[in-house]
This record gives sequence, C-alpha cells and structure tokens, in this order.
Amino acid sequence: MKYLSLLLVSLFITSPLFAATGEEHYKAYCGQCHGMNGDGMGVNIDNMSVQPRDHTDKKSMSARSDAELFKVIKEGGLSIDKSVLMPPWAAVMSDAEIKAVVEYLRELCKCG
Repeated sequence: MKYLSLLLVSLFITSPLFAATGEEHYKAYCGQCHGMNGDGMGVNIDNMSVQPRDHTDKKSMSARSDAELFKVIKEGGLSIDKSVLMPPWAAVMSDAEIKAVVEYLRELCKCG
C-alpha cells in the first residue's frame, strides 16, 4: 500500500496542473531512500549498500552548503564524491523546485 501511495504522490506532483512544495517533492523523490521524515530510514534501505544520509542530523547537514545540496540533488551523488546510488534529479525537477527541496532540507535539520 505504501508503494502505491508513493506512486500516486509522484504522479500527482508531476502533473502540470500542480505546483508542488519542496516538502512534497522531497517526499515523492527522496523519501524512498531518505525516509518520509528525512531520518535516512526509507523503504529502499534494505537493498542499499550505503546508508542514506539522515537529513534530520543538524551537525551533519550544517556541514553542507546550500550550493552542495543543490548540486547533489541536481547532478547526483557522484557530483560531490558521494554515492552513485544518489540519482540526479535535473530531468525531473526544475532549478526552482530543487531550491525548494534545499529549503525543506534546512527545515528538516533545523539548521537553516
């Protein structure tokens, strides 16, 4: 059921009639690995060789600039020498949408 919910959210968010928030984009595209609460405990972690980053970890997230977060979301993990498992989202999200996700990440870690 939760997979169906994620699919429906993804389909709804990508509809041109819907302007999604950073949180909605995060939950649709990042939540499967990083967890719907951002704690790194997404539904995909059992099949991953690398633990996804906990976006609620203030210390770890404060060490990353907004520019780094934007780049890794847009270009993928390898763009900042991180995991190949982190896909690039440039084909899915606009720069404005990626910026909104970065802003949401700062809310999650309370390090804005």
